Amino acid sequence: MNPVFLKQAIELAVENVRRNGGPFAALIVKDGVVVATGANRVTRDGDPTAHAEVVAIREACRVLGGFQLQGCDVYTSCEPCPMCLGALYWARPARVYFAATQADAAAAGFDDAFIYKQIGMAPSERDIPMIRVGDAAATRPFEEWIGRTEKTEY
Repeated sequence: MNPVFLKQAIELAVENVRRNGGPFAALIVKDGVVVATGANRVTRDGDPTAHAEVVAIREACRVLGGFQLQGCDVYTSCEPCPMCLGALYWARPARVYFAATQADAAAAGFDDAFIYKQIGMAPSERDIPMIRVGDAAATRPFEEWIGRTEKTEY
């Protein structure tokens, strides 16, 4: 853990707030070098998925030429939300270091507790109902995937 990178993530988050962005930022570091940074761009881009970690992951993958971040460390100004946590697991970095906690974020109005609660519920009981519609061809895309000999596993 390099405290300089964590401090840099915090400072990027502060700068983002000063530019009317959200109070979140992240860096992706490989072999001691920052390969990508990201700041929250949700309101700036009109994109609810433009969280700092997601922005940084997208840029790091572009720079590194792949879709995973093996051997990379992520430094983020705040504990990742459920969406970013999922993105981080899919990206597979070595480690994630964070400064503020989800409780700190909640105190500032960014409370993700309701999402964690929703994840544990049956899809039909969620605030946004998730309704499975049965279809005879529902598993066909998976059958095609399984049958492919040339594919990139992820």
